[in-house]
Amino acid sequence: MAGYIGSVPVPQATETRDVYTATSNQTTFTTGGYTPNFVSVYLNGVHLARADYTATNGSDVVLAAGAAADDTVEIVSFGTFEVSAQTFTGDVTASGGTFLPTGDTAAGDDAAVGYAAADGLVLTGQGSTSDVTIKNDADATVMSIPTGTTGATFAGDVIIPDGDLILGSTAVTSTAAELNILDGVTATAAEINLIDGGTARGTTAVADGDGFLTNDGGTMRMTKVDTLATYMGTKITGGSMVYLASSGAISNAASVSFTQFDATKYDNYQFRILHVIPATNNANLYAHASTDGGSNYDTTDGNYHYLDNDKIGFQITGNVATASNAAGASGIFDLYAPHVAKYTYGQSSTINMITSTYASFIFQLGVQLVNQDVDALQFKFTSGNIASGEIVMYGIANGT
Repeated sequence: MAGYIGSVPVPQATETRDVYTATSNQTTFTTGGYTPNFVSVYLNGVHLARADYTATNGSDVVLAAGAAADDTVEIVSFGTFEVSAQTFTGDVTASGGTFLPTGDTAAGDDAAVGYAAADGLVLTGQGSTSDVTIKNDADATVMSIPTGTTGATFAGDVIIPDGDLILGSTAVTSTAAELNILDGVTATAAEINLIDGGTARGTTAVADGDGFLTNDGGTMRMTKVDTLATYMGTKITGGSMVYLASSGAISNAASVSFTQFDATKYDNYQFRILHVIPATNNANLYAHASTDGGSNYDTTDGNYHYLDNDKIGFQITGNVATASNAAGASGIFDLYAPHVAKYTYGQSSTINMITSTYASFIFQLGVQLVNQDVDALQFKFTSGNIASGEIVMYGIANGT
């Protein structure tokens, strides 16, 4: 553009004219080339409508009706152009069309829209607070990506109206009515494990060190199960019966021991004896006390008394049958204030089968005549193992 004064303008379109003198009934006119949809056709100076000709192959123009001999056919083709690296000071409007980027953006771009085969549409920005910000019609921020980070911050709720929430590679499945767990909408155990996206815990026991979500004055925080257990322990009222431990289903065991004593929480203890059957017929069931957490148990004859009789332990019941249709011994054994360094008292009431058809009710009182702190208890028969049954331990809370 020699001789042009000022900035070089955006390139203008060019045109090419081909003029023909038609033969009788001629319909096809071969041009030097054109871009489809960028061509105009004139017959004897009259501009033809698009329906009067076909121009699609970039070379030939075909009239819908043959021309007469000596008619003048003029074909004007327009050249297209591309704008490269131009700066516009106002809005750019693509009326009736779309903006189709074909190049990727770069890391140093202040604000760029691009395209990459793997990423698709790419938005790149470089701001002092956020790299990318999406705003609504009220100019309020809806979502932003803080400068230099890979996380996104949402100003409002994140709505998943119909679908799964994917954490890592695991889908956390829920319905729209269920997935709002932070404000109390119910979700099933199989559906919710939002922390690591794994399988729901189901029946697996909770253990020390596990965490759970708690609402701390409006802020969701992770808290250990240990902390919850301590808190729950402080909320147990005095006199409450608290489950402490179970032997589980006993199978031919020499003895069953319990070491879950805690004088800071419990004054007394109760043991539920459920269908305990001896391996040896007509054996007596005893409980022996320990002062060293269960490392040793006192079985000294004479350290325990019932009426004026010496015993080797707290006698729970006696003459328990092993008959196949008998249910063994069932009942309750109460241990009173074992942490007090004085004589320890025990009391039992049981029902047991002496034979396959003869049931008896036995009430026993016992005292360990030793001034000591009892912190474990062991159950065993006078002879043979415990064939089957279960023993469950409860603590009676002191309320402190």
